[in-house]
Amino acid sequence: MKRIHIIQHVPYETPGCIESWIKEKSYNYTITELYKGETLPEVSDIDWLIIMGGPMSIHDTDEFPWLAAEKNFILKAVEADKVIVGICLGSQLIANVLGSSVYKNRVKEIGWFPVKRSEPVVDLPPLKKFNETETVFHWHGDTFDIPDGSLHGFISDACRNQCFLYNERVLGLQFHVEVTEDLLESMIVNGLDEIVPAQYIESADEIRKGTSYIKRNNELMYSILDELDKLR
Repeated sequence: MKRIHIIQHVPYETPGCIESWIKEKSYNYTITELYKGETLPEVSDIDWLIIMGGPMSIHDTDEFPWLAAEKNFILKAVEADKVIVGICLGSQLIANVLGSSVYKNRVKEIGWFPVKRSEPVVDLPPLKKFNETETVFHWHGDTFDIPDGSLHGFISDACRNQCFLYNERVLGLQFHVEVTEDLLESMIVNGLDEIVPAQYIESADEIRKGTSYIKRNNELMYSILDELDKLR
């Protein structure tokens, strides 16, 4: 029985369909809601770590002092060979822990935009269900350099580094294939100040019209989790 732990940074960026997958598997899971001041468990008490997104930067430690403890926890989880999935902010935190730079992307990317698969990941199990191009949901302004020893997963026109896989079991995704209709609406309502006219920012109405992509996005999220579930 796997013990899965989820780190949540804000109330409106929930695990989405990841939580549904966990419940279908009947796995044990716990959540640390850092914005409530909750403390992290011992790394020895978990098998998987899933790190959600959030509007803050990994560098905002003055405003969010728990970020320092979170980075230390992630590093310990990497060193302990845990399965780790980081989404958006979560991927940036992992990249930082692995020694890569995290910085402002040249543009923000918010909405439904395609990512293109990089050749090295064609045969990697966690990503094998992705077609060469997939339309996925984005909401990010920062980006990362691909960590040393990692494979580069996907690129988009707005942001080159969209995904990396480290040591077969540590996956960073800039985009949100976990998104559900409720999660999508929650992100829109809480992020309206970021939805401004720009080349790679869709309007709230355009984002809502993209709900037809959710089913495929969730299939991809499930396929990632299913493949990681096979690891020993």
